[in-house]
Parts: sequence; C-alpha cells; structure tokens
Amino acid sequence: MFLQRYSSWRRGRALTTTALVSVTAAVLAAQPAPSSAPGPSYTETIPGTTVSFEMVAVPGGTFTMGSPAGETGRKADEGPQVDVTLKPFWIGKTEVTWDEYDQFAFVGNTGARTGDQGADALADAESKPSRAYGDEAKGYGKGKMPALAMTHHAAMEYCRWLSQKTGKTYRLPTEAEWEYAARAGAKDAAPADLDAQAWHSGNAEETPHKVGLKKPNAFGLHDMLGNVAEWTLDMYSETRYAEYGGKVSQPVTLPTDKRYPHATRGGSFIEGPPRLRYAARQPSHEDWSQRDPQIPQSIWWHTDADHVGFRIARAADEQPQLKNLKSKVIKESADR
Repeated sequence: MFLQRYSSWRRGRALTTTALVSVTAAVLAAQPAPSSAPGPSYTETIPGTTVSFEMVAVPGGTFTMGSPAGETGRKADEGPQVDVTLKPFWIGKTEVTWDEYDQFAFVGNTGARTGDQGADALADAESKPSRAYGDEAKGYGKGKMPALAMTHHAAMEYCRWLSQKTGKTYRLPTEAEWEYAARAGAKDAAPADLDAQAWHSGNAEETPHKVGLKKPNAFGLHDMLGNVAEWTLDMYSETRYAEYGGKVSQPVTLPTDKRYPHATRGGSFIEGPPRLRYAARQPSHEDWSQRDPQIPQSIWWHTDADHVGFRIARAADEQPQLKNLKSKVIKESADR
C-alpha cells in the first residue's frame, strides 16, 4: 500500500488542467423537498477542556446516491444509482482535529485499554488507544491539523468517548449521510471550483493542511473533498447499491468484528481530481498497516494510511440499529 499510495500521488500530480475541468461545471440547486433541519447548528466544548468543535445542521431529504455510468473516473462500486431518503442530522463542520483527538487519545491515558481485551471485558469503560508505532501525526504536526492514520475502530471509539463526555450521541456518518452532506444539493461529479474547496495532489504540496482553510460547500462544511479521506460508519461492499433496488431510506451496512474493509470517502491530499468526487468510494485494506511489525497488528493505528481521518455526525432521531452502537473489533479480530 505504501508504494501504491505514492504511485497514486504521482499519477495525481500528472493530471492536467483539462482533467480537472472534466468534472462537471456547476453545482445545481438542492434536490426536492428537504425536511426541516434537526435544530440549529451549534458549538460544543469538550467538557473539562477549552477545545471546541462546530456541528452543522443538515436538513433531511432525498437525493441520488452514486454516479451515472458515464461519469469521468467512475468505478463500478459507485452504482447503480439509488434514490436515498435521510432524516435530518448534524455533521462536523470540519474534520476532527488533533486538538480534539488528543483529548481522547493521550490526555489522561493511563494505559488501561479495554479495546485490547476480550469482547465483554469492561464493555462500558473508556477505551483508550495504545501508542502509535512512530509519530502518530506522521510529521505533519498537530493542533488544527486533521487527526489521521487512526483505524476505523479508533474513530468509532473516539465517538463513543465523546458521547460519554458530552451526553450527546456522536458517531461516524453513514456513507449515505456523508455523500448527502458533501453534495449539499449538487448533482454534478464534483465542484466546478475544486481548487477553491479541496486540497488534492495538484495543490496540497504533499501535505494535509489545517482544517477550514478552503471554501465551504453549500451546507457550510469544509474539506468534504480532499485534505484527508474520511471514515464512514459502513462496512464496505462493492455491490451494495445493487442490493437497494433503486430506492432506500436511511441505509447503512453495520460494521462487524472484522478489521476490514470499511468505506472511506472524499479523497485526500495525495490523490488527483478523479478521486475527489462526491460518489467516489475507497475501502480500507490490510496494506494500510503493512509496516506495523506487531503481531497482532494495532487495532488503533495504521502505519501506512496517513491520508485518512474522519468527521463526526449526530442523528436528530437515531435509527434503532445504531443506538448504543460500539465497535466490535478487538485485538484478536480477523482481518476479514
């Protein structure tokens, strides 16, 4: 994966201005009949800290998920397209930063890590990450930089910890919620002003950047495309859309006790415009921990996925199967 990832970066660097313009030109008007927003957008301060983050209210509605057959850069797992109906929810205005993630990962971390124990051990206790193999920030720095290189399990455990801290139920966005929020009513492949909205291989200079520096989308969300790719809640399935039969409400493929594959969205600073499309999907893979020498490998950190981070979501009316959800991954979990 290490070599594949940088090969992808090199390909991205070679993309021409023509390829960038090939993503369709205009963000169209919002799709029909959105329901009311879940409530006002708000700012949350993590209790016991001065660290805060913003949550943006997203109205519910129906949109077309996936890409049409003729879209430039399209892969088979982006179709067939499906009409998806979602309830209102909130989503992070930016990707989770190191300022936020460090409160979970390192502040007050005494070494007790329930996630490395048996499936039922201390199930309701705080689960804290082990130390990363090497620099967890991968040399890019912390602060308002996007937290990165954590596993899907770690991102889910951050949400569970944050929920315990705040009394509000936070989780990863589903794939459908993520694409709906990223599109913000747009029907095209990507924004016409991609450079203005996204850090990618053509403008990022081989590094992620502080969150919120680029222009937001129509919902007021920053870095939905580019900067770092983002974990979604869903277990990845290549044929998932075909199973919906053209129309579905509140879709989600629940994660299991397997380490891989989970769906990431949005593309990253190492990828070119064809991967920075609203419908583009990328599954996680064992190669993302290729250089981790531990046996078993860490359930908290990826050694070879410094292009991946996440943002958080909160439902206004949570669907039953997502209530009290927690990661099932433990140290003994199989890869697939």
